[in-house]
Amino acid sequence: MTELFSPFALGGLEAKNRFVSSACEDNFDTGSGEAPERILMRTLALSEGGAGLIISPQMFVHPLGKTRPGQLGIHDDAMIPGLRRLAESAHRYDARIVFQLGHAGLQTSAETIGRTPMGPSADAPMSEGDIREVIGAFVVAAQRAVEAGADGVQVHAAHGYLVNEFLSPYFNRREDSWGATEEGRFRLLKEIVEGMRRVLPSGKALILKLNSDDYTPEEGITPILARNYAERLVGLGVNGLEISCGTSRLSPWYMCRGNVPIQEMLTLFPEEQRPRVRTALEGKQRDCAFVEAYNLEAAKTIRPFAGDIPLISVGGWRSVRRMEEAIERREVDLISMCRPFIRDPRLVRKIREGGIAEASCTSCNMCLAALAKGMPVQCYMNKFKFAPLAESR
Repeated sequence: MTELFSPFALGGLEAKNRFVSSACEDNFDTGSGEAPERILMRTLALSEGGAGLIISPQMFVHPLGKTRPGQLGIHDDAMIPGLRRLAESAHRYDARIVFQLGHAGLQTSAETIGRTPMGPSADAPMSEGDIREVIGAFVVAAQRAVEAGADGVQVHAAHGYLVNEFLSPYFNRREDSWGATEEGRFRLLKEIVEGMRRVLPSGKALILKLNSDDYTPEEGITPILARNYAERLVGLGVNGLEISCGTSRLSPWYMCRGNVPIQEMLTLFPEEQRPRVRTALEGKQRDCAFVEAYNLEAAKTIRPFAGDIPLISVGGWRSVRRMEEAIERREVDLISMCRPFIRDPRLVRKIREGGIAEASCTSCNMCLAALAKGMPVQCYMNKFKFAPLAESR
């Protein structure tokens, strides 16, 4: 049996295989922040389909950290009953689930949160009190995750959200102890991890999603800086690092390399802006062409500095043979995918049964365009709306 189907431990969490369903925005929520039926159905499909570890969509830990109206919340005890059903959906077929905890930072809107978004610097820099409040919100959210039955939590420190913003010299221009130096920029994440480690039981995993490259207009996080941050995380009790790249607002096509659905994205802009936007998107089409396992080289750069922290690599996994090689060579420990699981939640089962050699996702990125339009996540390949997961299983 291929090593892809060998179990693997992340702290006290043991996944039955090396396949991780990476966190995915879904636009399933109705605005309350509670877990809707559709996310339970999708999670159940992933569990039934054989995924060893499921990472939930990003949950906002604080009302000012909500990214969009349809986001899942873990900011209030009232969310716990729905989140408990989410954990039960994953456990139904022996998958494990960690809740991804995050804060939008600057990547939200005044319409969503009712005030000007805050970040480390920019137009509305966070005060010491604001920062302390956010750290506390992450820690309390971890406690709620435990109460809801999650097998662990993942701190979202990537994709341009608040923790990434503090880590990145592009976003963090502060001159106080929360910025100015690498140590200062790392301080927010360090204190979140330390606070979570104090409240998480020993059997619950604490993992992070970390950018290896922000791809911002000026230098932000680079593979070398990510390597330094990984080295700082050694000894803090982190049970895994998921390596990613890009930011949702400034560099989304680096996050999801492949086709840029230009025509669909143009509909988001006023007519007079479309020629300029088209030119920019055509440039991204060239720069962000699909590459198999496009975060793997960064993970290999980080590996020697991460101590015993297991590495999870997301981004561009399609060939089963390439996945096997990465695990067998100890380049990474787990294989994380998002778009292939949107296309086919039964992907792992099909690989195990030997029926396929690669994922059927073509990286058309129509699912990404749909999310930008506020539509629910599912495969929109060839603009064809697939049947709901409850029917397609």
